[in-house]
Parts: sequence; structure tokens; C-alpha cells
Amino acid sequence: MSDSIRRLHEAVLAARKDSGTSPRTTRLFAKGRAFIAKKVAEEGVEVALDGVTGNASGVVSESADLLYNLVVLWADVGIQPEDVWAEMRRREQLLGLAEKLPKRGAGAAKATAKRAVYPAGVVPPRRQELAGEGAHTDAAIARRGRG
Repeated sequence: MSDSIRRLHEAVLAARKDSGTSPRTTRLFAKGRAFIAKKVAEEGVEVALDGVTGNASGVVSESADLLYNLVVLWADVGIQPEDVWAEMRRREQLLGLAEKLPKRGAGAAKATAKRAVYPAGVVPPRRQELAGEGAHTDAAIARRGRG
């Protein structure tokens, strides 16, 4: 899939330079970043709505539209697909899965990184201190309601 996204990104960049290759892409760039971002949001909502109703073919079709508009936005902002793949690799190394990072505050990513360093069931010393004496596992902290 990354090859398909890379080819799409290259085609979008080419269309940005040569307005005759893709009128839709040219129109998106002409309307500006706010318009492009709005299209990304619209397509995301359409994917979600088709998902809620169980419309698999709709999810597939709208996902392709979402990816196209997202790649146009990347191109407008100056993002390369490899920038996104690098972030996904970083998250996978950090969390074991390239999932969304927690947003519990400015230090959430740092806290997540610290948790990832400790073996399963071992609580970092600072968390032990916050939970009180004798707290040696995440489960013990959770039982105390301070995890």
C-alpha cells in the first residue's frame, strides 16, 4: 500500500505543477489548504457513516476518497509519505502497535515512552512513589485507584 500512496503523492505533486493532468487536484490546490482540509474531514465522516451502517463497499470507496484528499493535504503542507511511515514506525516501537497516542496532556507521549521501557508488571519508581509504599505492579496501583 505504501507504494500506491507514494505513487499517488508523486502524481498529486505533478498535477500541482501541470494543471492539465488532473483538473480535480488543480481545483483543490486553487481553493487552498482550508478547503483541502475540509474535504479530508468530509471524507472521514463519510467513511464513518458507511461504517456505522455496515456498508462495506461504501467504506472502501470513501476510504479511497479520504486517502486521495489526505495525500493532497500532505502535498500542500509539504509532507512526504515517508514522514507518516516514520511516525507509524515510531509509534509501533513505542506502543507495540502504530495506534493513536494518548492525549492526556503535554507529557503523555513522554509518559508512554517511559512505560514502554519497563517490563510488563514492573512499575517505574516515580509511579511507585505516587502510589505509596509497597506498590510494585501496575495492578497494585490500579487497585489503589491511583494508576
